[in-house]
Amino acid sequence: MSNAVSALQGKVAPGEVTIREAGLQGMIILRGDLADKKLRAVCTGLSGVGLPAQGQAKSEGKKGLCWMSPDEMLILVPYAEVTEAIAAIDKALTGTHYLAENVSDARAVLIVEGTFCREVIAKLAPVDLHPDTFKPGDFRRTRLGQVAAAFWMRDEDTFQVICFRSVAEYTFNLLAASAKAGQVGYFPS
Repeated sequence: MSNAVSALQGKVAPGEVTIREAGLQGMIILRGDLADKKLRAVCTGLSGVGLPAQGQAKSEGKKGLCWMSPDEMLILVPYAEVTEAIAAIDKALTGTHYLAENVSDARAVLIVEGTFCREVIAKLAPVDLHPDTFKPGDFRRTRLGQVAAAFWMRDEDTFQVICFRSVAEYTFNLLAASAKAGQVGYFPS
């Protein structure tokens, strides 16, 4: 058996806004009826956070939930806990129509943190990131440059980005170039 390694093995681009790979992250796509009490309970039980509203993410450390679509939730757990988490989902949702899939090794997680992190992302994504519109906890599935990505604000100075592992290097370099280009000054400080 081989040892799991993250897409960029901890790569960091330091600066006023730092871009870094977050390392291995357990990620489970769970599709089903998000109004179902059993589904909701397994999501909150595994993640340790409350169910996010539409267009929201809730996370603490390596655990969390991201609202992906009207019938899809992304469950974040520590990488080593994915197998047991899927077993818990299967047990809790027996007899229910659902799909649970481990996507941990197909994705990469990048952190964008610093005083103008909002501008770093705004230069690359077709999303209104004005502070009045996009706040901590807000989540979007969109594009960064030419690739599909999802991101949310963990706090005022931190974004967490998820992309396909196959484009992790491109996404990292794109974010690093945006950060290196500096602050535009579009958003109020």
